[in-house]
Amino acid sequence: MKKIRKILLYSGAVIILLVGLAIIFPTWTPKIEGPNSISVLEQVEINGTGHELMVRGQDKSNPIVIFVHGGPGVPEIPYATKYQDLLEKDFTVVRYDQRASGKSYHFGEDYSNLSTDLLVEDLLALTDYISARFEQQKVILIGHSFGTYIGIQAAQQAPDKYEAYIGIGQMSNVLDSEWDGLNYVIEQAKQSGNTTDLQYLQGLTEKVRNGDMLMPRHYVRKYGGAARLIDPNADMEKGLWFGPEYNLLDRIRYNRGAAYSQDILIQQAIAEPLPAIVTKLDLPVYFIMGQYDYMTSAKSAKAYLDQIDARSKEFITYDQSAHYPQFEEKETFSNWMVDSFAKIH
Repeated sequence: MKKIRKILLYSGAVIILLVGLAIIFPTWTPKIEGPNSISVLEQVEINGTGHELMVRGQDKSNPIVIFVHGGPGVPEIPYATKYQDLLEKDFTVVRYDQRASGKSYHFGEDYSNLSTDLLVEDLLALTDYISARFEQQKVILIGHSFGTYIGIQAAQQAPDKYEAYIGIGQMSNVLDSEWDGLNYVIEQAKQSGNTTDLQYLQGLTEKVRNGDMLMPRHYVRKYGGAARLIDPNADMEKGLWFGPEYNLLDRIRYNRGAAYSQDILIQQAIAEPLPAIVTKLDLPVYFIMGQYDYMTSAKSAKAYLDQIDARSKEFITYDQSAHYPQFEEKETFSNWMVDSFAKIH
């Protein structure tokens, strides 16, 4: 009995030690070789709070791209190792965890003032910091999913800071987009003969149409309206658990931040749809949408772009992907970026 107790005590101590190490384990981003390369993961104070930045590229003199992640509260640094390697050859790529998200979520910090307007202010301040740090007057701004709600407002407020605005999985009128998504999954359930899903989804029509609830995302994923060629959830989990950029404490921050941010920010986007607040953009605008995107409806995004008064604008459809065309068809996206922007300096 004593021997068993000793084994249990020893095992418990080992487990506690391992968990402790996992919580405080140092994080980094893999080094990029080259005399003018950059590969840093660091905490920088932006607009009064610590923001986690990851900056990677083979040549710091290349054009700068700032990515604004979606969610809300779902950083995309965990995807970077797998999906942004091609971009790093021709661009300096900046990703950041937004205020109250991921590694930028700080226990004990007061987030009662969190709002989409504040995240726009953060992005503008971050842009100034990056432009000054790398001595480039303008950068390329890319928003993805909910990040487009933040990015397009920043582009409207300060077009002089950006070479162009690119919206991937662009948000538009949330209620219209959700309605498109519901109709899509209802049709897919009908075609597949899944009567259980069909009956449930048909029962949501009034609530979704009236804006009382959002389309349940697991049905959109189940029927191919989120991704076609990749498994983004598995990639995210792999990056969070096994990538060098996050440790166990960061995973806890990620969960806390996502839960907090989504409760607040989604309701703001519903109350203030983009077509009502951003109607003119004094810079080139590109919407890149997967043909099968029903997380943010491609149809609704096209209708929105048609309404925008812009210096120039283009709607680009990727015919094999859904909500993640920059990942699902990364070679196509990288080639387009190079052809469009690699020679701007």
